[in-house]
Amino acid sequence: MPELPEVEVVTRSLKKTIINRKIIKITVNNRNLRFKVPKSFECVLKNKIVKNVKRKSKYIIFDFGNNFYTVLHLGMSGTLHIPTNKNITNLSFYSNPNLPKKHNHIVIEFDRIKLIYNDPRRFGYFKILKNKYDFENYFKRIGPEALDKGFNLIYLKNKIKNRNKSIKNLLLDQKIVSGIGNIYANEILYKSQILPMKSVRKLSTMELMKIIKFSRIILKNAIKFGGSSIRDFKSISGGSGSFQTKFSVYNRENMKCAKNKCKGIIRKRYISNRSTFICNFCQT
Repeated sequence: MPELPEVEVVTRSLKKTIINRKIIKITVNNRNLRFKVPKSFECVLKNKIVKNVKRKSKYIIFDFGNNFYTVLHLGMSGTLHIPTNKNITNLSFYSNPNLPKKHNHIVIEFDRIKLIYNDPRRFGYFKILKNKYDFENYFKRIGPEALDKGFNLIYLKNKIKNRNKSIKNLLLDQKIVSGIGNIYANEILYKSQILPMKSVRKLSTMELMKIIKFSRIILKNAIKFGGSSIRDFKSISGGSGSFQTKFSVYNRENMKCAKNKCKGIIRKRYISNRSTFICNFCQT
């Protein structure tokens, strides 16, 4: 599932490609996504001009001006594709570089280019928001991003009061902090030297400060390196994300701890059915 850094890379790619382009035609091949695509989808968006493309948490926002937006969540397997004359996709998410033959549910046509939404598992969705109130209200249900100033020590202390959940599950709770997924939660807690299953009630002020600090560092570095290509994520320029080469703990089961002088070995555990990687020596 794409996390904040990968969605940020896609958003930046789209900015270079579709801003100030008018939607000429939309073809919906399958309306049965996570939420059914309304019958009015095509006519409502036709002739709209993309004024901006933004990201909030793991959502891509197409801004058409005058407080009119379309929000896209990629779900588990949603990908965006812009085919070239050679039928090569130069914007893909955990997919092969060629335009898939199946599951191309929505085709948005601009002048000379097409933006194709592909989603085998159909957990992604589009949402049209027609005014500022609807837009702001829609995002009230998620917490601040880990990159936001609002994700600070005071906020975090208030959120962990009277909670018994593990720190990893807290980081994955989008209502508390948005944008962090399983991969980056593993990396953040490793860098913070905190055991993922540790109860949030037992975290010290210093540990909370580490979590805030390394959340920002890890996500910024992931964006810098183009996201994590677990399979074959490519930006619109065709470059693969490379942050997976920088992983310190994720997917490194039975390997030596990356920290100098640490004698630990990376072990794999499961927390709420999610793979969790831990150094058995330096994470306590």
